Amino acid sequence: MTADGTVYIVDDEESVRRALSRLVRSVGLAVETFPTAQAFLERECVDRPACLVLDVRLPGLSGLDLQAALGARQEILPIIFITGRGTIPMSVRAMKDGALDFLRKPVESQELLDAIRRALARSREALNRQAERDVLAARIAMLTAREREVLDLVVAGMLNKQIAVELGAAEKTIKVHRGRVMKKMEADSVADLVRMTQKASAGTAPA
Repeated sequence: MTADGTVYIVDDEESVRRALSRLVRSVGLAVETFPTAQAFLERECVDRPACLVLDVRLPGLSGLDLQAALGARQEILPIIFITGRGTIPMSVRAMKDGALDFLRKPVESQELLDAIRRALARSREALNRQAERDVLAARIAMLTAREREVLDLVVAGMLNKQIAVELGAAEKTIKVHRGRVMKKMEADSVADLVRMTQKASAGTAPA
């Protein structure tokens, strides 16, 4: 298993935290433990692959409450629930709300490590997508207001002549703007522009 990742463990039983920490460290992964959901929420975020091994029943905020608080952030911080007293409706709710796995205590070591491997792979992929979105968003931010208008219309499938009419500009001027858009976006074709704008806008809903 790759060492590039952090496993957060949230469980109110110290013995469980200790045992899981030893298991995770045995495969070369960084680990941080928390006795409550609130303590986890107060930690500093790290910009690296990570996952959350989370007990369902906790003092104060429950594991399901913490999952709800994380919302869309589960894309980069996948959750593996563990519980000794879980119910089928509880597991259905957790999975429906984005959990990666729902495991019963006592958890088999290999089963948990396999789940962690999947979670870190998902986190890594999500971080890569986020980094690409950030690069594309920075390129779009370099466009002038008129270039952004031209970009939107090009992506909508309009030709230079149609864009000129739409914006009340000369076709020659639109060609110049379009050329600058292609250069700033580092695009080789209209298909590239479409792909880039789709990726830049993906995953932008608030968490």
